[in-house]
Amino acid sequence: MKLSFVIPAYNEENYIQHCIEAILRDVRAGKYDVEIIVVNNASTDRTAEVVSRYAEAKLVYEPVKGLTAARKAGYLASSGELIANVDADTKLPAGWIGKVLQEFSQNDDLVALSGPYVYYDLSKWHQLGVNIFYRIGYFTHLINHKFLKKGAMLQGGNFVLKRSAIEKMGGYNTEFVFYGEDTDIARRIQKVGEVKFTYGLPMYTSARRLKGEGMLVIGTRYAINYFWTLIFKKPFHKKFKDIRN
Repeated sequence: MKLSFVIPAYNEENYIQHCIEAILRDVRAGKYDVEIIVVNNASTDRTAEVVSRYAEAKLVYEPVKGLTAARKAGYLASSGELIANVDADTKLPAGWIGKVLQEFSQNDDLVALSGPYVYYDLSKWHQLGVNIFYRIGYFTHLINHKFLKKGAMLQGGNFVLKRSAIEKMGGYNTEFVFYGEDTDIARRIQKVGEVKFTYGLPMYTSARRLKGEGMLVIGTRYAINYFWTLIFKKPFHKKFKDIRN
């Protein structure tokens, strides 16, 4: 089973190297069938130059700026049966690929798999707040997906979709430029098959957005867009701020 990594990258010269190298370490450890696609999403820095150093990475250009437009461009350029949607400031932990392949090979009904973020540059107290937020989110996931059949929980930047399910749900909806994109995908793909969120599939990432805009602001914004997307099928916030170190 081939796994395609799709990595949107807007001005990510400081992070993209670490993201690619973490994937390559896990690939070499297990000798998996993997392709890496980095979508240069209207970058004005050295992102493309950094990516070009890696023969294992395919560089795709998407001039329309936006997270979902970049994910869509990467998906269209991919060939894997599974599409791993990760962000440029993430670092794959060891064994991540093996866990993904195991989950999908054991359950034919599984169409989407996700796990939590672990913010490697956040204090323990702030990590506690993030964990509480995830527990609340997971509770709503169980209700929405298992009982109400209205939605599910996917962590943007740490979720894997089955290609056939993406096609059945109608592909990526570029109306969602940033906020609510993972909720929209989960809402539509849960009609096709099973969506699983597991704490056994963590992903390391930077806390630059939480630090740049504040945990309370970001938590509230994500919550509003989550419920707004479920109810009205469109994002509440269409504008977002780029946070780059």
